[in-house]
Amino acid sequence: MPNTFHRVGNGPHPVLVLHGWFGDARSFEPIEPWLSQAVFSYVFMDYRGYGGMKDACGDYTIDEIAADALALADDLGFSSFSLMGHSMGGMAIEKIAVRAPERVRALVPIAPVPCGGIRFDAERRALFDAAANSQIHRETIIDRSTGNCLPSSWIAWKAASSAACSSKTAFAAYLRAWADTDFSDDIAGRHPVKVLVGANDPTFNTTLMTETYLRRYPLAGIEVLENAGHYPMNETPLALVAAIEGFLLKVLKEAGAIN
Repeated sequence: MPNTFHRVGNGPHPVLVLHGWFGDARSFEPIEPWLSQAVFSYVFMDYRGYGGMKDACGDYTIDEIAADALALADDLGFSSFSLMGHSMGGMAIEKIAVRAPERVRALVPIAPVPCGGIRFDAERRALFDAAANSQIHRETIIDRSTGNCLPSSWIAWKAASSAACSSKTAFAAYLRAWADTDFSDDIAGRHPVKVLVGANDPTFNTTLMTETYLRRYPLAGIEVLENAGHYPMNETPLALVAAIEGFLLKVLKEAGAIN
């Protein structure tokens, strides 16, 4: 069963893009017009239970996302590719790199959940557990994750959009997938990594990324996007594109893949 996706660009260097818990394959639309389509081929994939796959059943695990992404890469004829993942998708791209390290050029995790998951206190876990069935809980999570500084109208829109683009069953299950999964012992750390975080994100910040990505990946670096929180594709789209492609172009030049 092929996962639904859309493609931006027809360049020779593929980039698989995986969305977050509150999104789907269309989450990156604000940055799509500004991507370098002659150099890269960006493929934005839906998970089972999201977007065009909203009615697709599955196990709703990080391993399943990785397996589906690799199957899609095979279908598209991508023997090698870079990976970009937001939030939960950041964990998923690490799993892909574990499963097929020889195929991966580089990783760009954006406000990512690290491969060791996230530990919540009881109150915060209850908030997240209830989000599948509550617009208010979704709004609270989104507002906090963007530093309580975005318009309430956007917060409400993002919460409603997330509910519309995913099934409640999948949404609830994926929380357990990204929060409780830990495959940190499987990380070899061989790939170039650029971790992008928003300055206003209280959780997925430089402290967490230093303790996780920088410790596990010798070739990793962190870049902080000012005026962004957990959703830089919405908050600072042009700065996000510049950071993504500045890094990917550097990796390609160092590998001799472009001049």
